[in-house]
Amino acid sequence: MRNIYLIKDIAKKSGFSTHTVKYYLSLGLLKEIGRSPETNFRYFDDSCFERLKRIREMQRQKLSLKEIQARLKDSNP
Repeated sequence: MRNIYLIKDIAKKSGFSTHTVKYYLSLGLLKEIGRSPETNFRYFDDSCFERLKRIREMQRQKLSLKEIQARLKDSNP
């Protein structure tokens, strides 16, 4: 069974703000796994959390968001 998170939960767990997570969604760095038809809430899983961890690691290496985007695109189509 996989864990499902709302945006506020994935933000808290990853250490990013909800604003940053939404920004990464708009850039295509992160993708939701689905939405609630009733509330339109976004859903995320552990793979999204792992992706945010990879983004954090690349930021620590002083990579720009464009460089991070290119690396994520190369590693995960």
